[in-house]
Amino acid sequence: MSDIQGLRAKPVLTPGQGRRLIIILGTLTAFGPMSIDMYLPGLPAMASDLAAPVGAVQMTLSSFFVGMALGQMLFGPLSDRFGRRPLLLAGIVLYVLTSTLCALSTGIEMLIGLRLLQALGGSAAAVIARAMVRDFFAGDEAARALSLIMLVMGAAPLIAPFIGGYVLVWFQWRAIFWVLACFGLLCFFLVLWALPESHPAERRSRHGLVGMLGVYGRILGHRGALGYLLANATGYGGMFAFFAGSPFVYIKIFAVAPEHYGYLFAVNVVGLMGVSLLNARLVLRLGAHRLFVLGTVLTAAGGLILLFDAWTGFGGLPGIVIPLFISIGSLSLIGANGLALALDRFPQAAGSVSALSGGLMFLFGALSAGAVSLFHDGSAMAMAAVIAITGITTLALQLGLTRT
Repeated sequence: MSDIQGLRAKPVLTPGQGRRLIIILGTLTAFGPMSIDMYLPGLPAMASDLAAPVGAVQMTLSSFFVGMALGQMLFGPLSDRFGRRPLLLAGIVLYVLTSTLCALSTGIEMLIGLRLLQALGGSAAAVIARAMVRDFFAGDEAARALSLIMLVMGAAPLIAPFIGGYVLVWFQWRAIFWVLACFGLLCFFLVLWALPESHPAERRSRHGLVGMLGVYGRILGHRGALGYLLANATGYGGMFAFFAGSPFVYIKIFAVAPEHYGYLFAVNVVGLMGVSLLNARLVLRLGAHRLFVLGTVLTAAGGLILLFDAWTGFGGLPGIVIPLFISIGSLSLIGANGLALALDRFPQAAGSVSALSGGLMFLFGALSAGAVSLFHDGSAMAMAAVIAITGITTLALQLGLTRT
């Protein structure tokens, strides 16, 4: 009965209001991609300017991933308890302040710490925006809204590296963080002026911290759900290894101009979006689990081919780009289907499953990016080895935990 009442309590929106909400919520989900992808072309310049080793500069990515992991798992349940809008505004304020301080950083240690705090603020926007979709829309309208919002998330990684690359042409790497601060400020005023509270007091959770942790414990204790969530997390760990390693591989090893880095980065984003569309066409006919299995096989195969090419030098730059396209593009089969199958196991805790999925993904992303930083040797081997290991691990988790 409570679920039916919750559906009836959703606000009735005009088409114009619905479109405006989708645009605002879609913009909020772009905090993560914008903060990660825009500054990737600037990593080599950052290392030179701060006189820092490559591994230390790559740790600014790892610390951001840790902040996104912790923040999503924290802000999701807290917004169920205390409401969406106050936490959303507080998170954006934290993001704007830390982005400004990142632009003023005087050392790599300071920047690593600030990126962690910047991610905590940005994670509030990402996870609360997804929750607000469920507040404002129901049934098929919610699915449609999420589909449109996913287009924004897909567009952000396409444009962010180009913005970062051309900012470097005209200014220094610090200007990228000023751009991010302005993006956060724009989102703050959008929320303040045009986004109402979507989770009124009578619908808020009364669970304390122990109750929230108990829900996470039940999800992780389910063998199938654990397998799908972990395989999703390790698979995407390979993509985060690509984030950490590709600027140095493309710009330093293959002498790609920083302003052209976005073109090679976009190849993988187009692969992700294309496979997502293919998955949407095939999933009702072939089933989510079968396509999930195919994704784990492809990402493992792409990682192994990449490792061979990086070790032998076979194929030059195409020998790196093509297997990356296979490995990363297949993640759309793993992510969408793995999350859907995990949600099927806990439909009554969809918000917690989503928060846990995002948290685990960024946690493994931090580990993968950290491994690339730790073992960087001036070649493509560190990036390739981590991507191969994450691909094999994803396949093993699928075989060991999710077979029915």
